[in-house]
Amino acid sequence: MRYLRALGALLACAALSVSCTDARAGSGAGAPGAPAELSAYERIVPAPARTAPGGPGYRLTAATVIRTTAGSREARGVGELLAAALRPATGLPLRVSGTDAAGAAGGVRLRLDPAAGAYGEEGYRLQADGEGVTVSAYRPAGLFRGAQTLRQLVPAEGAPVVAGGSVSDTPRFAYRGAMVDIARHFFTVAQVKRYVDQLALYKVNVLHLHLTDDQGWRLAVDSWPRLAEYGGASEVGGGPGGHWTKEEYRDLVRYAGERYMEVVPEIDMPGHTNAALASYAELNCSGVAPARYTGIKVGFSSLCVGKERTYEFVADVLREVAALTPGRWLHIGGDEAHSTPHDQYASFMARAQAAVGDTGKKVMAWHQLAGAEPVPGAVLQWWGTDKTKAAEKEQVAAAVRKGAKLVVSPADRSYLDIKYDAATKPGLSWPGYVPVERAYDWDPGTHLPGVPESAVLGVEAPLWTEVIATPAELDLMAFPRVIGVAELGWSPAAALDWDAYRLRLAAQGPVLTKLGIGFYRSPDVPWL
Repeated sequence: MRYLRALGALLACAALSVSCTDARAGSGAGAPGAPAELSAYERIVPAPARTAPGGPGYRLTAATVIRTTAGSREARGVGELLAAALRPATGLPLRVSGTDAAGAAGGVRLRLDPAAGAYGEEGYRLQADGEGVTVSAYRPAGLFRGAQTLRQLVPAEGAPVVAGGSVSDTPRFAYRGAMVDIARHFFTVAQVKRYVDQLALYKVNVLHLHLTDDQGWRLAVDSWPRLAEYGGASEVGGGPGGHWTKEEYRDLVRYAGERYMEVVPEIDMPGHTNAALASYAELNCSGVAPARYTGIKVGFSSLCVGKERTYEFVADVLREVAALTPGRWLHIGGDEAHSTPHDQYASFMARAQAAVGDTGKKVMAWHQLAGAEPVPGAVLQWWGTDKTKAAEKEQVAAAVRKGAKLVVSPADRSYLDIKYDAATKPGLSWPGYVPVERAYDWDPGTHLPGVPESAVLGVEAPLWTEVIATPAELDLMAFPRVIGVAELGWSPAAALDWDAYRLRLAAQGPVLTKLGIGFYRSPDVPWL
């Protein structure tokens, strides 16, 4: 396995005409033995494709200017976000200038380079020496990712000196996601924005929002107003719930987009729909609305598959959500529809997928869609475990052979609401415990039998909120595991080595502390 990982990384780096020496360094003998011994470039998370430390460093001062490519609004935006992130850490003014970074000397230069096409949409090159720091990229997203690496090269404590050296970097997978469930417990836009900022540092590029479930409907829909007004006024445990207005949702989408993070909204169906059923009696086959639900059981609710009114509802909701969302996908759930007979489930999902297509978006759904008939181009999200039956895994592999793509989110590896160990509070443990090592020590490209890496779009870390009710609990359960999942999505396969990663993760301790993140201090990590 280690040979195959190394070979894959060599091929990836060869495409950039760079050496992969540093991508492999952490996986063999000779890796540093303690986090304090790591150089600044060895502490970067996710691990870059290539690093070459050396030479004089650059000290940020009160005179340092961040210069961006002239005439580029996107580059200027990246510069402003970089300055805003570094000012509190350094205490420096860090003025941003739209002068041409290509011709300017000194300072920090953020350059869009038409000749850097080999770095693709998100790759970048960073060079630091005694004169300054230059980040170059082909696209603005790559410039933003490089700026996050620069943030990590500025020490969390002490003098703001960027060590001399270079980074050449591109992601392994195009999809590197994190999901927040705001349906079981309601979270505000401001609270989710905070999570977006935390995720962006580690090059996460997809924010999946689970907006509806049995316990609450969290997004206003003009054509069906009671969904949010009534269905949103509950949550697990009987709290007041809440919902986002359309403008609040738009604001979050803009905010994430400025950080080059695509939003994937999820409207779960035909199950996980009690909040909708309670809001509108006509969506029930009986014509009688159930009570709102505040427990955590699953699989008991279903839209009425036989009613045409149901499909009017589906089309209306998806049309409004699509109009608010510039991203490529609409996620239509499709999991745990235990109260929907299989033949009805298949016919419902066919019509729901058609409704997605009518909006101009692409279908995304949990992997149970493989038991129906995924439309061409559909993305399945795998959430099974090591113990999932082989027949279910083969069903997903068969859908992939027919053209479906896969996002990998195994519940016993990447679910962030699962306890680290028996002592963890809060959290669930239905798939077992997920310590920090288990969340990291697996390979998305080879995880599911019969699914080649070429069919894997990437990886996601979902955070369900049946028992997660506050930002502090979110911090504790997400960090540091979400960082490991982010690395699985970004870094070359040859760099995925727990013994090396745990040292780099340990070095992130002061960074997380400075960001105010109350993370879980795993005893398996030698935290600084």
